Amino acid sequence: MRNKTGNRRSKAGWLLATALTLGLPQMANAETVLRIGMTAADIPRTLGQPDQGFEGNRFTGLTMYDGLTSWDLSSADKPSVMIPGLATEWKVDDADKKKWIFKLRPGVKFHDGSDFNADAVVWNVEKVLKQDAPQFDASQVGVTASRMPTLASARKIDDVTVELTTKEPDSFLPINLTNLFMASPAKWQKLYEAAEGADAKAKSQAAWAAFAKDASGTGPWKMSKFTPRERLELVKNDGYWDKARVPKVDKMVLLPMPEANARTAALLSGQVDWVEAPAPDAVKEIKQRGFTLQQNESPHVWPWQFSRIEGSPWNDIRVRKAANLCVDREGLRDGLLAGLMVPATGTFEPGHPWRGNPTFQIKYDKAAAQKLMQEAGYGPNKKLTVKTQTSASGSGQMQPLPMNEYLQQALAECYFDVQLDVIEWNTLFTNWRRGAKDPTANGSHATNVTYAAMDPFFALVRFLQSSMAPPVSNNWGFINNPKFDELVTKARQTFDPAARDAALAELHAASVDDAAFLYVAHDVSPRAMSPKIKGFVQPKSWFVDFSPITMTP
Repeated sequence: MRNKTGNRRSKAGWLLATALTLGLPQMANAETVLRIGMTAADIPRTLGQPDQGFEGNRFTGLTMYDGLTSWDLSSADKPSVMIPGLATEWKVDDADKKKWIFKLRPGVKFHDGSDFNADAVVWNVEKVLKQDAPQFDASQVGVTASRMPTLASARKIDDVTVELTTKEPDSFLPINLTNLFMASPAKWQKLYEAAEGADAKAKSQAAWAAFAKDASGTGPWKMSKFTPRERLELVKNDGYWDKARVPKVDKMVLLPMPEANARTAALLSGQVDWVEAPAPDAVKEIKQRGFTLQQNESPHVWPWQFSRIEGSPWNDIRVRKAANLCVDREGLRDGLLAGLMVPATGTFEPGHPWRGNPTFQIKYDKAAAQKLMQEAGYGPNKKLTVKTQTSASGSGQMQPLPMNEYLQQALAECYFDVQLDVIEWNTLFTNWRRGAKDPTANGSHATNVTYAAMDPFFALVRFLQSSMAPPVSNNWGFINNPKFDELVTKARQTFDPAARDAALAELHAASVDDAAFLYVAHDVSPRAMSPKIKGFVQPKSWFVDFSPITMTP
């Protein structure tokens, strides 16, 4: 009996040891999954041109797709700069500054195995610019064409060379092209041929709808599973052309969580590993419980953008300046936001090459603000009613409701009666391109949409140039200032970097002196994440690179 028992024990021990031994590589090769709670209420569009502002670009643009140009997101210490993407080099034509030649990266494949080449570039330009092209998709135009308004056409020279033509000389074009993502023409064509529809337009729409559910780009991540409004699962693209940026995590799961407290609770309970914009009042607990809080000053501004249409109260510069002087930004930072902001005194702060030398100094000076309002005809017994359209959440919106309530209280001391029109983030973003004159503005005198300030067009031109008024781009308030227009043209048509910087600095200083916006805060892009996450770099950018991230068990 003893021998049999001993034999059974020895056998059991051997089986256990074998199982453990066999299990070790399995444990080592266990799938690593990064789960992210986004501020968006829905998954940004997946068909190649995301919505939801730059949160869309961050999560469903730069992950699954590439542009001809891209951003260097590898450093936490220096500003992110434009780098080659699917184009290796580019040059403006010396004889005709409306023509650009782009050399393409050879050997790149879309996720479906088809080739990326010049034909694919022309096809992707025409999907948003050429209305009679089979693949033209009106739903992608708004979020794309407004970000590259001078691009007119694309022409294939050979398989690895394309010529892009602009409506006017535009030195900003290569930067703007970071927003044009390359979707697979071959994949779309197969879906188009299989689609049902009464005519070519209906078939095209059906093909794009199918493409959104089974996307194909060239990016470091591939679509795995998509449930609208619930989750998007991405898996690493082992065949990505930039071997240094093949993701180290196997899978990334994106989950819409528009409410800050819900995001924070999901992180603390282990439901997700990473949240955007955690609740500020939970920052202390987040750190105490061993979670990491990452932040860095971002080229991103939290403003009120003023309506300048006829009858707007903001047409009086005294009123615009008063609002800028009536907000205690340091109090907002240190109190409500628990340090998670940088006070804004313009789109760019001192030290930035595009700052310039504004004469109007934006600071907290309530007495000066009250004096300006009294000069404009307002006072304790005659308040100025202003309505601002905002959202409850959204990309870069930080904490929009409590922040706007803070402004409401602050501005009340300077004889403003602030009314808030709160709508869903993506609706607010869509309304941004329709402008203050559109019924969707609902009579608002300002809109609260945050904006990225990484490049001249996004930071200044699309808001200040009169020709960028809706539906062209984001001059929501219909600003029409000849000086701004003159300086925009000067900067856009200057191809020498130093001279262009000088023109942009002059433009920015002029916009501050005009109190073009109510400048409130620069976002620091706070992200709270599990201590299991390693290798993440928080760049000075509105975008991030998920590729270097690792997850420890």
